[in-house]
Amino acid sequence: MGPADAADRVGPVGAADPVDVVCLGESMVTFLPSRPGRLADVPSFTRAIGGAESNVACALAAAGHRARWVGRVGADGFGDHLVDTIGAHGVDVTAVARDPRRPTGIYFRTDEDRATDAHEVVYYRAGSAASAMSPATVPYESVAGARILHLTGITAALSGDCLALVRELTAPRPGRPLVSFDVNHRPALWRDGDAPGVLLELARRADVVFVGADEAERLWGLRGAREVFEAVSGPGVVVVKLGGGGAVATDGEARTGAGGGVLVPAPRVDVVSPIGAGDAFAAGFLSATLRGLDLRTRLRHGHLMAAAALTVPGDLAVPPRRDRLDRLAALGDAAWGTLHLGPGWTEADEKDPGRTGGGPEGPGRTGDDQEVRTP
Repeated sequence: MGPADAADRVGPVGAADPVDVVCLGESMVTFLPSRPGRLADVPSFTRAIGGAESNVACALAAAGHRARWVGRVGADGFGDHLVDTIGAHGVDVTAVARDPRRPTGIYFRTDEDRATDAHEVVYYRAGSAASAMSPATVPYESVAGARILHLTGITAALSGDCLALVRELTAPRPGRPLVSFDVNHRPALWRDGDAPGVLLELARRADVVFVGADEAERLWGLRGAREVFEAVSGPGVVVVKLGGGGAVATDGEARTGAGGGVLVPAPRVDVVSPIGAGDAFAAGFLSATLRGLDLRTRLRHGHLMAAAALTVPGDLAVPPRRDRLDRLAALGDAAWGTLHLGPGWTEADEKDPGRTGGGPEGPGRTGDDQEVRTP
């Protein structure tokens, strides 16, 4: 892609007010099927939005933090919908640029479980407005001043310019925000075997890293949290998500539990939909980080925010009140081990700290998908 011209720089270039967290990345309009089946057979779709980074921003705003989403959309109706919807969740969208020459990205997916061969996803994001993000089109002022800057490996995969931007934002510099990086490996977006090296490089430059244990094994051949901690040696905090097994983290000093870090099991959850739980987990962990809470408590807040997403049909749930989250996160290990969260738990009266919400038992999970249902 050539040098940025006037069209590339269309849109707001600065940030008026300081915020707690800036989340930078692509959000797309998503079309969800009206019924199960092959894309070729689905007669109609409903509209949603998808974006790991904007999901985190929405969840943090719902938790009471000042969050800004920095992205780039087309000067089209889909771009209008993205900006309006994310802004309606209380997120600052003043630094979102509009591109008159490139479209907003969209994608279609089937209703089947993503882990099965029957699942289909078709992206129309090549040449999207977001793929034109670069150091020339995203001013540093739009992220400067935030306490945390949240990025993912998805952005790095969109284009060479996007990778250059992520490299610039993760480079050491005076006054740099604390950089949070969710590896979020999307194999379909990468070419030429670049993903393992690039994602490891970026992870090592961050201050907080989120990665799934299965993801680390696919990418880097690493087995177990200890190997991940040793390989991703640069950050102050590394969080390895173990699916239903919970999550384990180290801050460089925590040397207890599985893999040399702090292990916090996931509570039992009656799963309605796994979509968006990984983003909610990151939001919960970062929310607790902003509040200066200890590592074990941050992991518990991540699990609780993930459980809020897991127990609703969409991927963006209203979290419980902060005082309730704090009470649950402060449970003793025995009580935490019997915690059972079902649909409606975020609104229910807290009568029994060992079980809230109802329904059949389901696995506690922290999936990594990225859709927000909208009308």
